Amino acid sequence: MIVVKSADIANTERHARGPGWDSKRMIVKQDGVGYSVHETRVHEGAELHLHYKNHFETNYCVAGEGEVVDTATGDVHRITPGTIYALNLNDPHILRATRGDLHLVCVFNPPLTGLETHREDGSYALPTEQQA
Repeated sequence: MIVVKSADIANTERHARGPGWDSKRMIVKQDGVGYSVHETRVHEGAELHLHYKNHFETNYCVAGEGEVVDTATGDVHRITPGTIYALNLNDPHILRATRGDLHLVCVFNPPLTGLETHREDGSYALPTEQQA
């Protein structure tokens, strides 16, 4: 059994940060469960341009308000506590925190190692690309 406390991840190498966001990688590839789980906070006013070409991602909002924009269609979806959205087609998207910090529980498949950073195109490399 794996038990991880958010406070134990804070300010470690598994607490990733970037402009307008931070993410605690709670369950990672090395845990061997086939997915990773992250506690992510998008700071109020932030707008993130993302495109996870190599990963599927599902996000569940637990606090704050925001919106996710499907850049392929222009559709805007309001995100509030209790909303879940899945990027089932590796969808390029824009994520905005519009009222308070947007707190999300995120699941990635394939799992992240916990050390990834966003590339210029908003994606993460696959583990084999990271090692190259």
